[in-house]
Amino acid sequence: MELATFAGADALQVADEVEALYREVFSAPPWNEDPAELAAFRPRLEENVSRAGFRLVTATVGNEVRGFGAGWMTSPPFRRDRAYGVVVDEFGAVQVERELVGAFEVDELAVGPASQGLGLGRAVLSSLCAGEPSWLLTAHRAVDTVAFYRRVGWRELRPEVEEPRLAVFVSV
Repeated sequence: MELATFAGADALQVADEVEALYREVFSAPPWNEDPAELAAFRPRLEENVSRAGFRLVTATVGNEVRGFGAGWMTSPPFRRDRAYGVVVDEFGAVQVERELVGAFEVDELAVGPASQGLGLGRAVLSSLCAGEPSWLLTAHRAVDTVAFYRRVGWRELRPEVEEPRLAVFVSV
């Protein structure tokens, strides 16, 4: 396995490979993204490369991208688009401000099904976060994903609602 880090717009050098892997991972259970959601990834990536502190890490095996992670620094004010509004609703503005704003946000982390269990996700996550305070969110329905973050030592934030839809983790 070889890891490569791309900052800002340099990440677009591997956009085709990353998009193909995204489609493979997120079209399958538990995500089951529809064609429109899958198609939205590439324009989102092209927009996100301009975010402060954006970086993308790829894990290649035999010249094939088998895993990737992308993220950026979370700056105030905390966003309300996509799932961010749900984060504020379920975890509260105070906890969001204290734990997430100013930390590195892991926006995407994916490892192809054939490469899972080989340590690629752990390696990409570690390299992507580079030892700085970081956070991410995932869906509770992604049971294996939630278990992975717990296994690698991330701390799950306590929600303010009884049955949260999202799990938010912070690096320890």
